[in-house]
Amino acid sequence: MKTRKPMKTRKPMRTVRDATFDVLRRTGLTTIFSNPGSTEVSLLAGLPDDLEFVLALHEGSVVGMATGWAIARDRPALALLHTTAGLGNAVGAIATARVNRAPLVVLVGQQDRRHLALEPFLTGRLAGLAGDYPVRTDQPVRAQDVPGAVARACHEAVTARGPALVVVPMDDWSAPAADDAVAAAPASAADPAPAEPPTPAGAGRPVSGDAVAAAPLRVVRPAAVADADLAPLAELLAAARSPVLVTGAGADSAAAWEALTALASLLGCPVWQEPFGARAGFPQDHPLFAGILPAGRSRLREALSGHDLVLAVGAPVFRQYPYEPGPLVAPGTAVAVVTDDPAEAHRSPADLAVLASPAAVCARLAALLPARAGGRPPRTARAVPPEPPVPGEPLRAAHVLHELAVRLAPETVVVEETPSSRPDLHRLIPARRPLGFLSAAMGGLGFALPAAVGVRMAAPDRPVVAVVGDGSALYGVQALWSAAHYRVGALFVVLANGRYAVMDRLAEQSGGGAAPWPPFTEIDMAALARSLGCPARRVASYEELVKALDEVIPDLAGRGEPLLLDVAVPPDPDFRP
Repeated sequence: MKTRKPMKTRKPMRTVRDATFDVLRRTGLTTIFSNPGSTEVSLLAGLPDDLEFVLALHEGSVVGMATGWAIARDRPALALLHTTAGLGNAVGAIATARVNRAPLVVLVGQQDRRHLALEPFLTGRLAGLAGDYPVRTDQPVRAQDVPGAVARACHEAVTARGPALVVVPMDDWSAPAADDAVAAAPASAADPAPAEPPTPAGAGRPVSGDAVAAAPLRVVRPAAVADADLAPLAELLAAARSPVLVTGAGADSAAAWEALTALASLLGCPVWQEPFGARAGFPQDHPLFAGILPAGRSRLREALSGHDLVLAVGAPVFRQYPYEPGPLVAPGTAVAVVTDDPAEAHRSPADLAVLASPAAVCARLAALLPARAGGRPPRTARAVPPEPPVPGEPLRAAHVLHELAVRLAPETVVVEETPSSRPDLHRLIPARRPLGFLSAAMGGLGFALPAAVGVRMAAPDRPVVAVVGDGSALYGVQALWSAAHYRVGALFVVLANGRYAVMDRLAEQSGGGAAPWPPFTEIDMAALARSLGCPARRVASYEELVKALDEVIPDLAGRGEPLLLDVAVPPDPDFRP
């Protein structure tokens, strides 16, 4: 009798999905923000336990939450969108992520590769749909190229500080990975740049596997600057009689704040914040902080008058909104810019541009330059808080912002999207820590609610308050469901005036006649929030406001559920855009 040989157990086929999950683990992209469709089911069904899925109810909220997450952690975040409809709905948020310089990897589903030529239902014509806002768009030629495309997208998102897109047909996920995609080599010993997540112990990459050949295991980004390269800028500063600093979102880090504080103190010069800044580039409670630069050229020249050198750090020269003829600065005033954004450097009309890390440049300048004689300029006058409303007087946005200001901890992240109240917010709530202020650099609405959710998820130890107009909130209200479902303890303060106040004022100033759009005072933001599962209160008086804030703010850092305060305020009659 013959003995049967034992049957060999066939090893499960390693798929493109498996290889891509390994890339996500290696690059730290283990939280997936998404509103998926049918073309993403083959990726998501049976998701491994070490990958977290976060659902948002609209693609703008998907990308907005990922943007807040990426900014708070200074690392790439992952968003997954559903073919044309998903990418199309998210384009505005992708544009905001690009201008906010948030590193995102955006996977976009596509129909089955095997019959794309026939343009079946849900085929996406995706090339160019997001315009020039992605820093890279990749449509891998083969399924086996997907893992490498995702790895490269992660590197490109960090290097170019923006969203990188990868389009993946739905059948690619189940395709076999490259034959040698499982061969591993020791991980590189090189230290990653700060924005790169660490490589897990024992992780490696294929020795010659073409599945990831399109991207290196790590990208090291040295930030040091040579003294010889800084000599032209150091000479300008040393020769200046009255320099002034202008800082912006590109300097919003602990290292940059420390370096800029040292440099400003050494020079004894005032520090302005760029107009329309999405983040604070300097501690706004510092004695040398002068305020927010105006956005019109004539007032900009006036603010910078008397200075023979303007040094912009982490800010363009100069971002404005209304067009005015004339120069940006007065004749005889030199302008220099320090930025790590090549596009920002190249479009700035400056006498000198230094393309390097703002923190590294300013730290080295503070070490090289001698202290300036003559002492510091006088401290800029601080805002006078509004008096509480008398009985019968309506509650105004400034009252709300002041009551927030006196209660918020210094480490609070304030996410702003209230265009008609933004001047009061800047005046009354200074950013006292890096990431203390966050706004949409693009100017489009729908950012603050989802971004606040993403920030709080990424930084659960920091209190997060979103201050949003009701018109702005309606563009991203779906994010409140995600906040409630995932127990994201952010506070949403909606300043509800029932109209687009900025648009009303612009129409009045245009001289072209009455605005054709109606107010929307019948909308109940608190009821909307509750319908999405988010606890909410309506606040109609000063007493109700004080009571609500006294209850919520002391425990905001440890809060486990969101809260929306729907605060009734009339339009500010003195506001002028």
